Amino acid sequence: MRRAARTLGALVGATLGGTALGWVGPAAAGCGDATEAACETAMGSYHIEMPERVAGEDPAPAVLFLHGYGGSGAGSLKNRTMVEGLRTRGYAVIAPDALPRRNGTRSWTFFPGWEGRDEAAFLQEVAADAAAQFDLDRDTMVLAGFSAGAFMVSYLACAAPESFAAYAPVAGGFWRPQPEACAAPVRLFHTHGWSDAVVPLEGRFLGGGRFQQGDIYAGLELWRDTNQCAEQAPDRRWNMGGTLRRSWHCGSGADIEFLLFPGGHQVPKGWSSWMLDWFETVEPGAG
Repeated sequence: MRRAARTLGALVGATLGGTALGWVGPAAAGCGDATEAACETAMGSYHIEMPERVAGEDPAPAVLFLHGYGGSGAGSLKNRTMVEGLRTRGYAVIAPDALPRRNGTRSWTFFPGWEGRDEAAFLQEVAADAAAQFDLDRDTMVLAGFSAGAFMVSYLACAAPESFAAYAPVAGGFWRPQPEACAAPVRLFHTHGWSDAVVPLEGRFLGGGRFQQGDIYAGLELWRDTNQCAEQAPDRRWNMGGTLRRSWHCGSGADIEFLLFPGGHQVPKGWSSWMLDWFETVEPGAG
C-alpha cells in the first residue's frame, strides 16, 4: 500500500423507493452539493464528482486530475467524456485548482527552484480531505494531469513516488535539465499525441529560450532506469486501431506503459478506459 494513511468519512445516502438500501447519486461539480463552490483546504481548493454508489459499499477509488496552464479544477470537470469514463467505472474525480502565477494565470509550481506553494503537500492534503469527506480509498488514488498538470504529475512522481498509487501524465513529462534520478520506482501510464505541437515529443524552447521542455523519450529512459528495468526495449508492442502502445514490466510497483495516439495536444477520448484497464491489471510479480 502507498503512504498516507487512509481516513474515512461517512456519506449520507438518500433512500431509493423507500427501501433501507441507500443510493448515492453523482455529486455536482463543487463540494458535494448542488452548488459550484469549491471544497476548501488550508492550502487551496478542489472540485469533485462522485460515482453512483450504494450506501455501505467499500470506499470508492479516485483519480486526482490536474488541469493545464490557465485552466481550473472546475474546467477539468467540463471534459465530460473523461469524467464520465471514470465515473462509470466507479471512480471519483477530484480536480484541484492551481494558484495564479505572477501574470494572473493559474498553473502549477512544478519546476525545482520555482517559488510558490508546496504542491506535493497541497495535493496530499486534497487527497486526505477528499478521502475523509467523501469516503474514498486514499491508498489507491491515481494522480493524473494534462499539459502543465502532466509536468506536475511527473515531477511529484519523481520526487515523492509514495504519494499516490500510480501516475498518469497526458501531454507532459520533464523540462530541461531533467532530473538526474528519481527517488523510487513507480507505476506510470504516459499518454501523448503524435502531432502535439504545444508539448512536442522532442521538446521545445519557451520564454525566448529561458525554458526548455524535455524530450519525452528521454524522460521514459529515466523512468526505466528508476524502475530498474532489465531491458530498455519494451516487453510488449502493439497497435490498437492506430494507437501505438508499449509496456515495460520491471517488477511489482514498477511498470510503465506508453500510449502514443494519432492526435495533438488533448486528452484523447479513450483515455479513461485505457488508463483504468492498465491500472486495474494485476501488477506483474505481485501476489
